[in-house]
Amino acid sequence: SNVVTRAACLLSLLQLVYPYDFRLTEKEKTSICYLSFPDSYSGGLGDTQFSFRLRQSGGQRATHYEDDGEYNREAPLTLQREAAHYFGYVYFRQVKDSSMKRGYFQKSLVLVSRLPYVNLFQSLLQLIAPEYFDKLEPCLEAVCNEIDQWPPPVPGQTLNLPVMGVVIQVRIPSRVDKPGSSPVKQFNQENLLPAPLVLPSIHELDLFRCFQPVLIHIQMLWELMLLGEPIVVMAPSPTVSSEMVLALTSCLAPLKYCCDYRPYFTIHDSEFKEYTTRTQAPPNIVVGVTNPFFIKTLQHWPHILRVGELRMSGDLPKQVKVKKLNKLRTLDTKPGIYTSYKTFLHKDKALIKRLLKGIQRKRPSEVQSALLRRHLLELTQSFIIPLEHYIASLMPLQRAITPWKNPPQIRPFRQEDFMKTLEHAGPQLTCVLKGDWLGLYRRFFKSPNFDGWYRQRHKEMTQKLEALHLEAICDANIVAWMKDKSEVEIVDLVLKLREKLVRARCQHLPVKEETLQRVALYIDTVIGSLPEDLQAVLRH
Repeated sequence: SNVVTRAACLLSLLQLVYPYDFRLTEKEKTSICYLSFPDSYSGGLGDTQFSFRLRQSGGQRATHYEDDGEYNREAPLTLQREAAHYFGYVYFRQVKDSSMKRGYFQKSLVLVSRLPYVNLFQSLLQLIAPEYFDKLEPCLEAVCNEIDQWPPPVPGQTLNLPVMGVVIQVRIPSRVDKPGSSPVKQFNQENLLPAPLVLPSIHELDLFRCFQPVLIHIQMLWELMLLGEPIVVMAPSPTVSSEMVLALTSCLAPLKYCCDYRPYFTIHDSEFKEYTTRTQAPPNIVVGVTNPFFIKTLQHWPHILRVGELRMSGDLPKQVKVKKLNKLRTLDTKPGIYTSYKTFLHKDKALIKRLLKGIQRKRPSEVQSALLRRHLLELTQSFIIPLEHYIASLMPLQRAITPWKNPPQIRPFRQEDFMKTLEHAGPQLTCVLKGDWLGLYRRFFKSPNFDGWYRQRHKEMTQKLEALHLEAICDANIVAWMKDKSEVEIVDLVLKLREKLVRARCQHLPVKEETLQRVALYIDTVIGSLPEDLQAVLRH
């Protein structure tokens, strides 16, 4: 199993899918074809890169990976392999060619994966695509043979990935990484010749460049993402659209954005009717579009961000204004955030000053991005830490876990009880921002992001309880317990312990292997104490 799942080449209809054994439904093929080309007229010549995210159709399929569960357990929540969506990474070329009917050569090379490794895959396409457009299928076959030899992505490991005479070196982030720790600047070179192409991050975008026209509104955008509000990003190109959507979804890290998102969306998409209907409220999704037709069809959405081309200049780029939705006109709509949303928290003027100072001092974009990412991380952590403290208090005490009874239940999450904790242990302890934090929490409780966070935490706590219960059983004197028990009770214990053991292994509970082996030994000891006919049945 490799880091890359599949690569495909498309030209309005699919010319070639490689590897050949990769199965796509007709609906997926059609969607990929439309998503691989700019949706609105672009007279620009040359090469462009962008990304899309596609809902899988036709039910669950084998993912070609046996280590899905293991990878997802160790990877950060934001980098897990998706089961129901594909990511598409596109390298599009448009050049004048008089031999072509339309006067242009237009072609896209698309890499399809379940992993959100935007930096790695776009860097890979920069190496492959120019060569592919020149040499076609034999080039793709050679590249895929090399990629087939790549090791699987193991969180926490640094990988050397050889392709076309270059070694890409990248570290796969792990769930145990400290949030906000900067990627290792220089990896172990291992005397690699030629020197490897080192990617500082497998997935992080240049946030400062992506957010440059909306820096003074970063607080509002963070709140809208936290609350899972429906947002349309209207951009002049798929590159700007997809980068802005991916930047928005990343600004909640380490909290996982649990709503749907489409970095690039076209009028041909199968969900087009679902998103444009006015008979129901827009779904919880961030959708990136380029076709001016969407200005008319998505006018009823509550938050529309219209941006122009992203250009890095020597001073602070012109900041878009917040405007009322009724100001949204057709083709001549100016850049702006069209919304009636009122923020719960006040703007962080200190952040804007620091970014401005960085521009004046010609600070590199990656330093500005790190500053912005740190600010967003601290904001998210200030919001989430009180929730983490409260949910941890719902866990039963360890002394309440006894070996011969089912583990006690996790107490229910009561919103009003949580709100009472905020006076002494709220975000004000770690964040200087003033505002209506209570109102923000109340609104957050209604969002898919709260639901996703709570489900994940509840699942982890339940597994921890199971693990503690197994350890309590190991520490108990099983022989003393059996003395006054009937055969029925002992057989019942064997069956329950076996079920626990199977569950612990299947769910990869946080239990030492030594503990599991001791439970297996206990089961053998208990069975050995029973009459031979029962032993035969239980050992069968």
